[in-house]
Amino acid sequence: MSSPLINTQTTGKETELSLPITGKIVKTLRYHIEKAGKYWRYLIWTLAKPRFDRPVFVIGCSRSGTTVVYKVLSMADGLASMNKESHDFWINLYPPAEKERESHILTEADVCQRDREKVSRFFYSVLGKKRFVDKANINCFTIPYLLELFPDACFIYVKRDGRDNVNSLIHGWGRPEEYANWSQNLPADVRIENGKYQRWSFFLFPGWRTFLESKIEDVCAQQWISANQAVLSSRAIVPRRQWVEVLYEDILRSPVATFKKVYKELSLSFDKKIEEHCKTLTSNPYNAFSTPRLEKWKEENPERIRHILPLIRETMIEMGYKV
Repeated sequence: MSSPLINTQTTGKETELSLPITGKIVKTLRYHIEKAGKYWRYLIWTLAKPRFDRPVFVIGCSRSGTTVVYKVLSMADGLASMNKESHDFWINLYPPAEKERESHILTEADVCQRDREKVSRFFYSVLGKKRFVDKANINCFTIPYLLELFPDACFIYVKRDGRDNVNSLIHGWGRPEEYANWSQNLPADVRIENGKYQRWSFFLFPGWRTFLESKIEDVCAQQWISANQAVLSSRAIVPRRQWVEVLYEDILRSPVATFKKVYKELSLSFDKKIEEHCKTLTSNPYNAFSTPRLEKWKEENPERIRHILPLIRETMIEMGYKV
């Protein structure tokens, strides 16, 4: 006989039992344990208000390789991680629909006691440990704000060739369910590319309203320019020892050497397990639209990228790329 909870198969000498419900029980228990832990840490923070030590923020334009950097850093024993982007938290802290915001820019002047408590409470409740790694691409525009909240924070700036980055952004705009779920209440009528794109993806940059009916490559080019210019303009205010730069192209060429250097800069242990994982990054990529490789734009959107090359040229040169 068999029950709906226990499946049996007779193999001659023994009966093999499988418990399909076990996984659900474990998952449910883990959920409630984590929920209880978050509530407990919430109470602890209210009483003790513990201070964070050298948090790490991964920054860079969307589709530049920030996810792979974040995921590999999340493996470090010395860092706590949510293992997912904190975009929703930061968006909800300052919703774009409020006051018809013109961009996601935040400065040190925006920091208030409410923010200090809400941000600190959030990360402590979720992660508990003093040092954590976080990733949200809108934080390209909030470096002064984050530095005011966490004066000893470390920033990992991920750079990618503008041609390939814009090419990937174009693909991303075709997935509004993934990259535009935050913009449903945006106070604007998006009609990009004659209405092909009707929801704003990724993030808002200064002057975004003037691009509501533009070509998609022009929108993506301006997103790439604005995100990287925001980072470059804030770089000078961050102490050198708290700033690390990573080329996406280096990750593809030499992933082990690249991440070994990043770990060293952050005073983290780069063990054998992480090294072996880095060797598989190109064959098992994170959140990639296709197999990672250089100059994909030449195969996928050559005319569109050639059209915006004059727009991105200056920023590419400033970032150290040869055009």
